[in-house]
Amino acid sequence: MSFAEVDLFGVYVAPISLMMAAAWVVLFALRRAADRFGLLHHVWHPALFDFAFYIIILSSIVLIAAR
Repeated sequence: MSFAEVDLFGVYVAPISLMMAAAWVVLFALRRAADRFGLLHHVWHPALFDFAFYIIILSSIVLIAAR
């Protein structure tokens, strides 16, 4: 698949920026669910865990879109 620019209200946007926004939304939802159940209390460094999880989600979205 070719990653072509996306026309968003007359502005051409790189597709990776849309994928990054989608990954952030997914991360936000998963973080709220983990915080609600108290799973983040078992994590040594929450900010590092969030960053690593964001990268995993983003790379999964890119790999799915590349198919």
